[in-house]
Amino acid sequence: MSVEISNESEVEIDIDRVQSLAIHARESLKLHPMVDVGIVFVDEGPMTDLHLRWMDEPGPTDVLSFPMDELRPGSEEVLSPEGVLGDIVVCPQVAIKQASDAGHEPISEILMLVTHGMLHLVGFDHAEQDEEKEMFALQANILATFYESERTA
Repeated sequence: MSVEISNESEVEIDIDRVQSLAIHARESLKLHPMVDVGIVFVDEGPMTDLHLRWMDEPGPTDVLSFPMDELRPGSEEVLSPEGVLGDIVVCPQVAIKQASDAGHEPISEILMLVTHGMLHLVGFDHAEQDEEKEMFALQANILATFYESERTA
């Protein structure tokens, strides 16, 4: 998988951990190794512009996902096809505030937002209660197994 990460924000990001998480999420979702994804970190101004343009909502948001090839997760037997998964845009300043409110480290919030964005790219949503339950359970599992893999590495 090609993971293109660009930090256009003023916040320092642990790009190596984000890269490792993206690869872990790809494997967890049984996506083909040749699936491409872009992850961009932007400041509040550009995120506000994107949020208004694409969601018609004011102010910055934490994460936006822009799917490309409408890929879906694979299975143990068959991986997803190759293709371009899409782009994830994260606003670190919003992530930092949310992390502070939740009482955890900013990198934990950023990794959660990247995972959340990946799930949106493969078709998960949380508009309905049952969808939200499924998506957030999968998100929690991907993060838990990622943190476990870091501890045992």
